Parts: sequence; C-alpha cells; structure tokens
Amino acid sequence: MPPRSRARDGAAAAAAAAAAAAAAAADSDSGSDLESGSGSGSAVVGRERTRQRVIEAAADLLAREGRDAVTTRAVALAAGLQPPAIYRLFGDKEGLLEAVAEHGFATFLAAKRVDPDPQDLIEDLRAGWDLAVEFGLANPALYTLMYSEPTRVASPAFKAGMEILMGRIRRLAAGGRLRVDEELAATLIHATARGAVLTWLSLPEDRRNPALLTILRESMVAAVTNEEPAVQDAGPAGAARALRATLPEQTILSGAEQHLLREWLDRLASDG
Repeated sequence: MPPRSRARDGAAAAAAAAAAAAAAAADSDSGSDLESGSGSGSAVVGRERTRQRVIEAAADLLAREGRDAVTTRAVALAAGLQPPAIYRLFGDKEGLLEAVAEHGFATFLAAKRVDPDPQDLIEDLRAGWDLAVEFGLANPALYTLMYSEPTRVASPAFKAGMEILMGRIRRLAAGGRLRVDEELAATLIHATARGAVLTWLSLPEDRRNPALLTILRESMVAAVTNEEPAVQDAGPAGAARALRATLPEQTILSGAEQHLLREWLDRLASDG
C-alpha cells in the first residue's frame, strides 16, 4: 500500500508551532529585541528561547505562504521582534533558512520509530521509507527547503537520521538480505524517497496517482534486498556482507586483523 497520508498531522504540527510562537511573543517584552536575564545563564536561555521563537515563526510562514514570504521583516513581525534582531541571531536570511531546515530535520528525526530487533527486516525498511515520504507530503514547503541545498547534509539531525537508516541497512546485511553494498543501499533508499516526494509535489493534484509511490518503494526494495537470505546461496558475496556487518561486534581479532579482514570482505562483497 502507498504511504498513509499525514496531512492532518502536519497541519496540527504547524498550528501547534504557530500557537507556541504566538504565546512566546505574547510573553515577551515587545519593545525588546532579545530576551535577557539577570545572569549569564539566564541570558543564554533567553537568547535560545528567542531564537527558537523566530525559527518557529519562520517555519509557520513557510508552511502557510511559501518561501518567498519568509522575509526578515515578516519573520521579525511574527516573532514580536525588531528586524535587526534576526541578523544578530542568524547573521542573515540564509542563516535563518539554514536554522529552519535544521528544525525540519530535527522534527523528522523525532518522528522516527526505531525497532532494534524488528520481526520482519523488509517490512521495517518499507516502514522507514513510508515515514520519510509521509513527512515530505505533509510538509511540502519545509521538505523542499530541507533538500534544496546539498550542503545541508552536514546538519546534525540529518546525520542522526542517516545513522538510523544505516542501522536498518546493517540489520539487513547481517541477516543476509542485502543485495548491494551498504553505502549504495543508503543512497538508493534516500534518493528514491526524496525523488518520490519531489516528483509527487511537482504534479498537478489530478495526476497524483498513489501507485507511483508504491511502485517506487517496491522498486527500491527489489534493488536493495534479496527475497531470501543471500547466505543460503552459492558464492561468497552474500556471506561476506553478512560477516562484514557483524564484524564490529566481535573482540577476538586485533585492530590490524579486523582492518585486513574488512578489506578482504569488501573485495568479496563487491564481486556479488
């Protein structure tokens, strides 16, 4: 089945963010650019609170009116600040957009569910892919901002999310279900999810066929995984991938021996 729509969840999240921004703005001194406290610790907390308020105001504008609406003046007004405060907090508009994108990655990361020992490795892969696509469809403007610049892969939250994906891939490899190299698998999974979202959003509503998402997902599954554990097949490639995935867990070999064995396993796995 195609990913389940979470548009209502996305709308609720946007409304909650807007409410939080409005409440924070109401609590602040409208005549002051930045919150401050009596001590340095309070000042830092106040600055972070103000920074978060600005990010949420910008994210709300982005969701409601699109990227062009996210101007420093409009964001400052929505956050209850003067425009110069935006520059002091983020440097410039691009710095603000970077912070909003990081906020998006962090929001998506918080929505991820990690099962360290799933009953069905392939269904676990499908569920992770579906969640990524659902997030993009529910937050189109934010998702487009998150992936509009290649440099955003340096985002800490993006890297944490990729580690979750790599965990899924390592479990597939350890179970003999991985058809390709781990890094290539991660690229394929991420590229198909991103492509599915951006293609869907580019289509007129009357041409958005849910079969597109299902076919893209199943094509990814077929390209990345084996129907049966590869270790049951003749040939060393599948067994090499499975052994390579579990190698960091053993302590018998020395560091030099592990390095040499990993080099051998890389060669064997690439022959598959």
